[in-house]
Amino acid sequence: MQYLKNILLTALAPIIWGSTYIVTTELLPEDQPFTAALIRSIPAGLILLLLFPARLGRENGLKMLILSVLNIGIFQGLLFVAAYRLPGGVAAVVGAMQPIIIMVIIWLLDKNKPRFTVLASGIFAIVGMATIFVNNSTSWDHIGLMAAFAGTVSMSLGTFLSKRWGSELHIMSFTGWQLLLGGICLVPFAIAFDTLPSSITLNNFIGYFYLSSFGALLAYSLWFRGIKALPSTSVSSLGLLSPITALTLGWIILGEDLGINQIAGVVTVLVSILFIVNHSNKAKKTPTHVLSNNS
Repeated sequence: MQYLKNILLTALAPIIWGSTYIVTTELLPEDQPFTAALIRSIPAGLILLLLFPARLGRENGLKMLILSVLNIGIFQGLLFVAAYRLPGGVAAVVGAMQPIIIMVIIWLLDKNKPRFTVLASGIFAIVGMATIFVNNSTSWDHIGLMAAFAGTVSMSLGTFLSKRWGSELHIMSFTGWQLLLGGICLVPFAIAFDTLPSSITLNNFIGYFYLSSFGALLAYSLWFRGIKALPSTSVSSLGLLSPITALTLGWIILGEDLGINQIAGVVTVLVSILFIVNHSNKAKKTPTHVLSNNS
């Protein structure tokens, strides 16, 4: 029962993140990916640290900086680069590779080879995502694709290291430090590459407020809580709920079509998630919480 509760709470994070693309395209100023990422991160981090203050020692500080760069700095910056340059669905297909990437990382670093059936589930999730979003009219921006892939690798490694290193900090402090430090890392990139708007509209303010409060403060707190409580592969598979949410919002809000291919793809992805999550629960007593041939 506790495992199910942890799954449901963690799943809320990618469901919230699924709204990032529609908020970015509909409410934010154009061509400001790094500014959007730091505005999303820094205020949320400051609020969490004001509510849950915690000091970092030298060793913990270095680990926290690495996690902040991987989970927030690199990932958030490249997420918004991809959001501005790619259709949300294309980025979702690339993001669907995260469970596979984490399995490979764990295989390489912990020598735990994933079971074939679990690896196949991850592959089926990618196929399902491609069925939903890719067609003959799909736009392939190479910079956007590289940004989406690099961001996915960064988040995968950050998830793995967050699980491996752990932390004695309160989960809110742990989240706050990462959001603050990761956001600060984005400041020079925003100055160098973004053109600041001459004014901020009400829609812009609403978009930034939503992304910072719900998309960062709430979602990342739930996500890092999930990383602490759940197997890494299980957590990464829940990330696939993000593009499913994006598809649903596009259908409801923007009136986008939802055909039989999309429905079949959604079913494939959801079945893959359920299989990985269920098998992770059975194998959670392994040291690294990996679905391996040794489990």
